[in-house]
Amino acid sequence: MRWIARFDEIRKGKTTDVYFERTQKVLKSLRKDPVVVAEFSAKTLPYGYEWGIFTGLNDVIELLQGLRINLYSLPEGSIFYKDEPVMMIEGRYSEFGILETAVLGLICQASGIATKAARCRIAAGGKLLLSFGARRMHPVLSPMIERNAYIGGCDGVSTILAAERLKIKPSGTIPHSLILITGSLPDALKAFDRKIEKGVKRIALIDTFGDEKFEAIAAAETLGRKLYGIRFDTPRSRRGDLLSIIKEVRWELDIRGYNWVKIFASGGIDEETIRELNPVCDGYGIGTVLSNARVIDFAMDIVEIGGRPVAKRGKRSGKKGIYYCKICGMSKVAPFGTIQRCYCKKRMNQLIRLYLKQGKKTFKHYPSEKKIKNFVASELAGRQGL
Repeated sequence: MRWIARFDEIRKGKTTDVYFERTQKVLKSLRKDPVVVAEFSAKTLPYGYEWGIFTGLNDVIELLQGLRINLYSLPEGSIFYKDEPVMMIEGRYSEFGILETAVLGLICQASGIATKAARCRIAAGGKLLLSFGARRMHPVLSPMIERNAYIGGCDGVSTILAAERLKIKPSGTIPHSLILITGSLPDALKAFDRKIEKGVKRIALIDTFGDEKFEAIAAAETLGRKLYGIRFDTPRSRRGDLLSIIKEVRWELDIRGYNWVKIFASGGIDEETIRELNPVCDGYGIGTVLSNARVIDFAMDIVEIGGRPVAKRGKRSGKKGIYYCKICGMSKVAPFGTIQRCYCKKRMNQLIRLYLKQGKKTFKHYPSEKKIKNFVASELAGRQGL
């Protein structure tokens, strides 16, 4: 694929905005190459969100490893707020300045996806969430999309490669194509049940040929106890009042004794839809709103040059840290390396950690995606007002 950048091209700065390359040339001609501190923060968050989930650090570490810089960051999966410095790079500008575009790209999109997944997780409570959005983006991005959806709160992912890397089984139902080619929903279900291993849950898609109610009943009659659930993927043009339709189908299944059959919804589902459908749905397939989630508009700003605090207009100068009180849940930004106390008089914890010291990792093992996912869940449970 010609229009995909290789890692070596990214590392050499070939994917950067050209003015960073020109800046390097000018500074070299002036023999200016000071040690600077550059921080990454977002002045605003999408849709007026009050918080986001920070991800993409794993790729930043891989990109910057071996350069003569220090990399400080929040742990991946951390909750952050606007104007908080989630990450800092310290080193000579010539070492990393040309990589600003790439570094921002690694954390902006990843954090946007994880943030949207976390919001869907909160809306769904303990109900099943699956990531179905990989088809909406270039296939080289699918593992990245699925990773961040999983970290943010999805229980499973649909694509094979992402599931392999996450060390989980891919999740899915049956597509319209199988029903169309076999000729009917019952024929598709029977063929699926004969061929596909027992460990895969039998979930019927019920909107291909007929009314959802009658297709749901037909699916239950065809598979009986083997039927785990049904999925609504009704096109918006035919949907009407989806909540009422699902309530009707639930009634018709229950009155016939099929009360074990679970109901799932997909197709244009977001956190607001989830809140509406949660009383009657057992789970959701989340697609475009994850893969096409609004990016977090992080920016990189120099805040220190040669040990001297300096920043552009509208930006606070100096190296900073994020301090958090576990007792009352308060957080604040303060000068890096200082001792801070909360309003409750307890000493606050510094959340920013050193991940690369002169280009070398300060850790032996990076947390697995499962551990980061659990960390996100603990962050969401532990922070007040989310």
